[in-house]
Amino acid sequence: MALNYAQQWSPELLEILIQGTITSPFITSNVKWVGARTFHFTQTSTSGFKNHNRNGGWNKGSFAQKDVPYTVEHDRDISFLVDKADVDETNATASIQNISRVFEQTQVAPETDALFFSKVAQAAKKTEGYHSETAASAYTKAKVFGMLKDILAKGKLRRYKANGTLVMYVTSAIMDALEQSTEFTRKIEITQIAEGGIGIETRVTDIDGVPVMEVIDDERFYDSFNWEPENGGFEPVKKASGTTGSKKINVLVACGQTCKTVPKIASIYYFDPGAHTEGDGYLYQNRSLSDVFVFPNGKDGNIDSVYVDTDTTEYTGA
Repeated sequence: MALNYAQQWSPELLEILIQGTITSPFITSNVKWVGARTFHFTQTSTSGFKNHNRNGGWNKGSFAQKDVPYTVEHDRDISFLVDKADVDETNATASIQNISRVFEQTQVAPETDALFFSKVAQAAKKTEGYHSETAASAYTKAKVFGMLKDILAKGKLRRYKANGTLVMYVTSAIMDALEQSTEFTRKIEITQIAEGGIGIETRVTDIDGVPVMEVIDDERFYDSFNWEPENGGFEPVKKASGTTGSKKINVLVACGQTCKTVPKIASIYYFDPGAHTEGDGYLYQNRSLSDVFVFPNGKDGNIDSVYVDTDTTEYTGA
């Protein structure tokens, strides 16, 4: 008999995902689907006030609504077959539950972050005034605080900083420099940012009310990825003849109001031996259909709530 593994273990798997990703505050399920892989975002704008005429009458204003479709395209799957003998001979340590837990911790959680960082970085790079390149070595303890303050003052970021919806992600090297900064008195400690009652633990501080979070696993902190390496998973794009290599992100700023990871399908299935035709063992199947979107503001339809600063060096795989 086929059992839906997701229903049985979903609370545990969700907890692993949230605790293992540092972008989980941006994951949302509050989406109204209108098609197989598409949801709509309605963008509304209005005209402003006009001078009042005391002789009577009202000025006429105008409004416009634009329905923008967004399609989820990051479609991934994997299956594992655990032979009955392997389960027995390893004292059940090769069980489907253990494999699923390791897969969520070491593959799903990092890929969730990598997709978010790369998609937000790409959106920022398409927007004039919201991206830059800086040699990683330039973030010294004497300059780092001022450099991060300058980033938070770019474009319209002040607007989102004021309402407390920005999050800044930095490399471990930048967090180290910030911890040793000679520009201010600081306290950086292990703390939590809660989402749905579950906290994300990392080294975090804040600048002007904006949480600054350390990305320790820097293999997920690039502006683009190859999603089809030979052994599965993901990796930065290697610089080659005719190919631009990925660049490591130094600093990424995202807004909780406009940046969302949208999951469409999270199908996890478990089949006992004899309930499938792929071998004499336990079969685990996992499919994830999701994507990351950066929405425009509600005033003029522009993207102005993200920023990325990347290193100047392209990834070579060395």
